[in-house]
Amino acid sequence: MTLIQEKINQAIDILKEQENDMWLTFVRETSGVRDPALDLLIGANDLTWPSALIVTRNGDKIAIIGNLEKDALQRLDVFTEILGYDKSVRQLLQDTVTRLNPDRIAVNTSRNNVHADGLTHAMHEILREYLAGTPYTDRLVSAEPVISALRGRKTAAEQARIRRAIEITDEIYDRTFNFIKAGMTEIEIGEYMQKLANEHGVGLAWPAENCPAVNSGPNSPVGHNGPTNIKVERGHLLHFDFGVRYEEYCSDIQRVAYVLREGETEAPIEVQRGFITIRTAIEKSREAMKAGVTGNSIDVISREIVMDSGYPEYPYALGHQLGRVAHDGGALLGPLWEKYGDSPKQKLEVGQIFTIEPGLAVSNYGYLGLEEDVVITENGAEYFTEPQREIVLIKG
Repeated sequence: MTLIQEKINQAIDILKEQENDMWLTFVRETSGVRDPALDLLIGANDLTWPSALIVTRNGDKIAIIGNLEKDALQRLDVFTEILGYDKSVRQLLQDTVTRLNPDRIAVNTSRNNVHADGLTHAMHEILREYLAGTPYTDRLVSAEPVISALRGRKTAAEQARIRRAIEITDEIYDRTFNFIKAGMTEIEIGEYMQKLANEHGVGLAWPAENCPAVNSGPNSPVGHNGPTNIKVERGHLLHFDFGVRYEEYCSDIQRVAYVLREGETEAPIEVQRGFITIRTAIEKSREAMKAGVTGNSIDVISREIVMDSGYPEYPYALGHQLGRVAHDGGALLGPLWEKYGDSPKQKLEVGQIFTIEPGLAVSNYGYLGLEEDVVITENGAEYFTEPQREIVLIKG
């Protein structure tokens, strides 16, 4: 069974669970505006004319598409019914929905999950126009719960791809730490990491301009920024944020190192204290993660540990889901801030993969942030690989 077949069968089970009769994905010219749900429905294929992809709780898998694209979708061996048209999808779509007669039609609109919000405003209007005069315009509901569950609940095949992406990322970090010398620029180090990714035959988990992020010392801008010409110096904290894409699935891991000064054999006590704080915040958060708890309840644990230790509150969520993109899924390990909507209130589910990534600045040394990737199992959250438990020391 292919991954697409596996995910569509999973979607049918989710529709049954959520008592949604139909999931309808309605798109056009997907090379221009691509609904994120298409990756799970048709893979890398594009659709040109207005097209409807329908999955029902009864097991129907129907594609209503332009005749010129029927052959491409037939090769996927996913849809049990492929209906083609030449002039207009209107009547074929209306007839199909009427035949299936759903009470609830989930369409791809969402206020909380960008990956569930692929139905454009104009296409939503067109859909309502095509269904005008039928009872189905009043039966449209958000597919956010369907898509969030589908993207979030990783199958064994998806988890295996993410695990391999993480293993490759660990290998790149190990080689990079052996490569770094005082006097190198952040840009030189970043280019070396990208070269190693290329040698492994993998892509980057986000755009190359800031993958990896490399921060050396207290003056390096931390965040979604690329490496700079700042040079590594003895006494600098080195912070990295990096991930790769392996067979369409991503890793996302942060690591820290300290560049020893002459005569030093370990990091200064201030750096060690910061590291222990972050390690404690990660571990206590992971221990509390299990199916059924909210993401916000986990964020609170880490945030309190960091702030109770005397450090400022970090201005971002503790962690996000990981999958086909670095920032994936609906549920978020985050604070109840307006920018995050209802995502932190959502409950964790078995199969979801999260990052855990608190951080803090150590005065005069630099930024200290770790990021570990974990999967929610029946027994709680488990690391994919060994987390960073000690500061990497670079002799310079």
